[in-house]
Amino acid sequence: MKNINRRTVALAVALGLGGATMVGCTTTTQGSQATPASSRAAMETAVNETLSRLYSTVPGSREMVNKAAGVLVFPNVVGGSFVVGADHGKGALRVGGRTVNYYSTTSASIGFQAGGQSRAVVYVFNTQDALQKFRNSNGWTADADATVAVGTVGANGHVDTKTVQQPIASFVLTNVGLEAGVAVGGSKISPINLP
Repeated sequence: MKNINRRTVALAVALGLGGATMVGCTTTTQGSQATPASSRAAMETAVNETLSRLYSTVPGSREMVNKAAGVLVFPNVVGGSFVVGADHGKGALRVGGRTVNYYSTTSASIGFQAGGQSRAVVYVFNTQDALQKFRNSNGWTADADATVAVGTVGANGHVDTKTVQQPIASFVLTNVGLEAGVAVGGSKISPINLP
């Protein structure tokens, strides 16, 4: 029983320290509020930049996205951790090249970790059925509600044909390029109203 209580206290302390650390990580000043139009414009710019990075980093990805039923882009998924990790970001779903809704993504992990990171995550819905199931959900979890394949590059340097054949594929981009082999399982995605 004492071990369980110690673990609980240790977890609470870690969460408190992590939360206190993340409070200082804001880029907005007190009293500054973005207008709905500027928030949407900033999101559209960030989504365009993320897709451009994907296209230049992963040959064949532009063709894949153009043929897809839809693409969900999270330009900036920020993670912070101190034993307990959490990632959060906002993004846009595009169908036919046009934004149709906004979403948030959140995931958590427990383990020995420290530090923070930022990455972009792109989900490509290769089939209309996969896209429709996603859009009909009020909250969707990768690999629980649908299997999400990790987007890979084949020996020829282009998107692997198995990636294109999956109903949903994901790509994770860091500042240095494609983060190979990173799964997005457990990421909770929910529709939001972008302020």
